Amino acid sequence: MWPSDLYTSSRAPSLVTVGEPAPGGAVDLVDLFHAVDPLVRVVGGAVGTLLVALVVLGLLQEYGQQSVRKARHSPVISICIGLPATLVITALASTGALMVGSSLGTFFGIPLVIFGSFVLPALTAFGFVAVGTAIAARLGRDQLCAGSVAGSLLAGFGALSLPVAIVLTGLAASLGVGAGIRVLIGAGGASQPDDRTVPPANKI
Repeated sequence: MWPSDLYTSSRAPSLVTVGEPAPGGAVDLVDLFHAVDPLVRVVGGAVGTLLVALVVLGLLQEYGQQSVRKARHSPVISICIGLPATLVITALASTGALMVGSSLGTFFGIPLVIFGSFVLPALTAFGFVAVGTAIAARLGRDQLCAGSVAGSLLAGFGALSLPVAIVLTGLAASLGVGAGIRVLIGAGGASQPDDRTVPPANKI
């Protein structure tokens, strides 16, 4: 009896907790979004968008103004071009983030992450400024500064709801990326609608 009792007493009961999250798991971004106070989301979204817009428009004055103007004049074409381009940039940045932990991350992953981290927010700010400028023009203030403030307020109030924030940011990113690409492609052509390309035979 003694060896049998020793064998049964040495086996401690194992406790298994069902449904307990594993330590070090991925953070639920949806819960994190709703955990932040709505007022903080509005102020943070508006101030962050305004700061990015002011910095980018200050550093790239001519390119930024042309991109905003292009987005306002033909938003549908800009969105059609910018939507797939935005998905490509996001995919490249995500791929780079996954490659950072590997041996190739230093050479390939980090440049992709840096590219996506700088290009996408800057062009998204152009999209918000373009929408804000159109709204400000309706109110009689057709100025880039007023458009930056209006677009930043739009981004801030859009942060009240997660679906609205996703749709609004996606549209602004597509609009800004598409307009930015169109400005880069058409940099060697006519910069104004009145500037026509004259055929060589008709030149004076």
